[in-house]
Amino acid sequence: MSEPQRLRVGVIGAGEVAQVIHLPVLALLFHPYSVTIICDISAKNASHCAAKFHISKFTTSAADVYTSPDVDIVFILTSDEFHAEYAIAALKAGKHVMVEKPISLSMQSAKRIIDAEKEAGGPRVFVGYMRRYAPSFVQAFKREVAAIPRVLYARSRDFSGPNAQFVSQSGTFQVQNTDFPPGAGEERTKRLNDLFAEALEGREVTPEKKKYCRFLGSLGSHDISLLRETLGFPESVAGVSVNEPFYSAIFNYKNKSGEPFAVTYESGIDGVPNFDAHLAVYGEKKRVSIQYPSPYVKGLPIIVKVDELNEHGETQTREILSSYEDAYTAELKELHACITQGKTIKTSAVDALEDLTLYDMMYKKYEGI
Repeated sequence: MSEPQRLRVGVIGAGEVAQVIHLPVLALLFHPYSVTIICDISAKNASHCAAKFHISKFTTSAADVYTSPDVDIVFILTSDEFHAEYAIAALKAGKHVMVEKPISLSMQSAKRIIDAEKEAGGPRVFVGYMRRYAPSFVQAFKREVAAIPRVLYARSRDFSGPNAQFVSQSGTFQVQNTDFPPGAGEERTKRLNDLFAEALEGREVTPEKKKYCRFLGSLGSHDISLLRETLGFPESVAGVSVNEPFYSAIFNYKNKSGEPFAVTYESGIDGVPNFDAHLAVYGEKKRVSIQYPSPYVKGLPIIVKVDELNEHGETQTREILSSYEDAYTAELKELHACITQGKTIKTSAVDALEDLTLYDMMYKKYEGI
């Protein structure tokens, strides 16, 4: 068997998601990937990761990454307000892009990335929605949901608890340095405010709306994206509840037969270290759910549970585990195939724009528009 084409990776952002998730996974995926340079606003973070993960170059300049001749694909693992700028710059430099979700916080900035991808004429954008690549989702969950003739109801829940609790037990030993250059905080605030203004299109930007926008872009984007792939885009938003740190919504859907059903979305972050993230779909004689464990602890199984009425009129429960392979590994294997074999990217920039479109519907419902 021939060796896979090795993609040379440049990483922008050496924070939590890089140290706990992507750099360890890339190190394990040694044959298809090679990390050649890493950048962070903190020189200490960048140098630490370079030493720990045997990366030959580190820098505090993002331009050093996307202009490097030793980079085929740029991983953008920064905070949200830098995604669009770095993605567009990387595309203009002829590099493929893997950007962690969300693609951005405003529809306008996401559209700028889409336009840049079209103009680049070859480099492609892959958005990191890892839950959609988990084998148990792709295989078992979608298969079992497809066998429900008529959906009566669905529920999306994501009560993640404190990330720090899971990170501290992940065995990755993350470091957090704060040797940031002067004015970095002010620049970040300005970038965020510009995105909030775009996301809310001239409407009043309140502290509550800012928190709502950031929440949907962070934890919420996982659930909304997963919901869209499973059930499609909702007909409308029936209602929302904004009570930081918990948020909820009711979406109106229709079956292919035209019969309506509702989906509740509920998510929030409290101090209880119990990771409860699942999507459940209910039919007349069958219930299907997928339970996601914390992604920060490697090797935890993603289980699909089926409760149904069998041909004997009995209640029957099945649990399905398609694979122990974690969702991030599955995601990066699919990314490699998309770039080297030309496979269709399902979590594309155009696909990610759908999330932002739904967020805008939720904002407007909250504002009574």
